[in-house]
Amino acid sequence: MTSTRARGSGLRELTRRTVRAQIAERAVQMFIAQGFEETTVEQIASEVGMSARSVFRYFDTKEDMVVGSMQEAGARLAAALDARPEGEDAWHALRGALSVLLAGISEDREGMLARARMFASTPSLRAARQHKHAQWRELLVPGMLARIHDGPEETRRLRASAIVTVQLGCLDVSITHWLDAGGEGSLDDVLDVAIAAVRG
Repeated sequence: MTSTRARGSGLRELTRRTVRAQIAERAVQMFIAQGFEETTVEQIASEVGMSARSVFRYFDTKEDMVVGSMQEAGARLAAALDARPEGEDAWHALRGALSVLLAGISEDREGMLARARMFASTPSLRAARQHKHAQWRELLVPGMLARIHDGPEETRRLRASAIVTVQLGCLDVSITHWLDAGGEGSLDDVLDVAIAAVRG
């Protein structure tokens, strides 16, 4: 009985994630085509064959339709950090984990350019993205803390948080620089330059 209930719950969650992804994909296409502020939830709902009320069962806000996937990306990043070699230091481990995200960004250059223009013109989206990055920090600090062994725990936690904050900041700056250059060249190389600059 318990096993049947668990399978049913897992299927419902899978279905929910699939529907969320479909709504988000269509919403982003519409935001890019006609503007974020100009696109209404009612229009999105019509496109996906739902009512606006049903759409709000999957997303609290329009902003979440754009940045909601960042939560899953943060979980993938944390998993990639945990999978790095055991003896690797904190700086190199996080940088290696970030390559997982960079690969997806580089493969969708045109999509990223379109999204970048949308973020540049929509303050509420930039604020939502910063909120998601704060959640990333919460996910990443425990994995970083496990790689910093010297000093009291309070100091180690501070160092872990600082390294995560700096590298995520470098990631933002690097993506902006790469997109401003039309997505040309290696995003990995740009990030390495940014990280080297702050490390000295």
